[in-house]
Amino acid sequence: MFERTVKKSNVAALRAGFAAAVLAVAMLLGAGAAHAEKAVKIGVISDLSGATSAVGVPYAEGVMDAVKYLNEIGYIPGVTIEAMQVDYAYNVQQALSAYKKFKSQGMVALQGWGSGDTEALVSFVARDEIPVLSASYSAHLTDPKKAPYNFFISADYSTQLRAALKYIKEELAESDAPKLAFIYPDNPYGLAPMEAGREYARELGFEIVGEENVDLKAMDATSQLLALQKVQPEFVWVGGTTPSTAVIMKDAAKLGMKATFFTNIWGADENIFKLAPQASSGSISLQASVTYDADTEGARLIRERTGGAYQMTHFIRGFASMYVMAEAIRLAAEQGEITGPAIKDALESLRDFDPLGLTPPVSFYEDDHRPNMAVTLYRIEDGAFVDLGTQTLERKKEWLGK
Repeated sequence: MFERTVKKSNVAALRAGFAAAVLAVAMLLGAGAAHAEKAVKIGVISDLSGATSAVGVPYAEGVMDAVKYLNEIGYIPGVTIEAMQVDYAYNVQQALSAYKKFKSQGMVALQGWGSGDTEALVSFVARDEIPVLSASYSAHLTDPKKAPYNFFISADYSTQLRAALKYIKEELAESDAPKLAFIYPDNPYGLAPMEAGREYARELGFEIVGEENVDLKAMDATSQLLALQKVQPEFVWVGGTTPSTAVIMKDAAKLGMKATFFTNIWGADENIFKLAPQASSGSISLQASVTYDADTEGARLIRERTGGAYQMTHFIRGFASMYVMAEAIRLAAEQGEITGPAIKDALESLRDFDPLGLTPPVSFYEDDHRPNMAVTLYRIEDGAFVDLGTQTLERKKEWLGK
């Protein structure tokens, strides 16, 4: 009887032990679930097949690679960034549809792209309290009174043009009133910095001798350049994109124009080396990031991640844009809640935040969303960018949004 009782007791003990073990495993699994990484959703509107895909693709690749990298290193403790990407083919209506879809799926922030989609979404993102970092650098988007939820990590178009004019007057001009001409497309992108550029040029003492419109899809710019050749500008601002810039520079070379051309962030990228190798030599390209071969932490990281396969400056800015957004998400998470307003507040708290040396340090304020006032200038020479240094302007209140 005693033996049988002992055996029953052993079975009961085994069962109790097994049950305890199962409970312990369940508790551990439960604890693991409680500490599992939370997915934070962001929308990514990209042009992978539309009119600006030549630059849209590398920019989007930079954004998405940054997401992958940030998740790999656990940049935001306990949080995984889930990027929902849509190719909107540079069609504003498709961008609006993508935005609505992202919103229904729980998006808390948006990586945008062009001027058309960014402008169309200003009122939507403000109403829905969704912060957006885009690659449309129009100055009016930096005024929180007009665009409270809009941000970007590059100096705006007006600051770019002002910085170039300051550099030219201080470093290149040989007279007190150098002759200046403007070439730009007659569209919102092309027109965005022009009023600011004219005003600052006059303030610095430039003589504006001509203005011409050249479409982004232009195949010939001879007539416009002939008109400018008559007034003999010493310097010519080109506010277009690389393909139209190549047309302008090649036609100028055919006409024997001696002017120095300078372009904005989209006006001359690495593709100019192929499209106008000789004609572009000596021109000046404005950029808001380092180049792929720069000696900075971020550039070294990107070279390592891409196996040394050269990436355009657009890739680098896309990477930096996502890196800055991730820092804001991280700060919001530290405060306990990752929401659109919390991310906006975090962005506006950034002071001289360094995105791994990929761009100048970024600072946003509640009443001023200009990321910085710094523009790096490069001279195009022998199929490469030669660093001429960085121009940093004063953050003047009267320039905000203009």
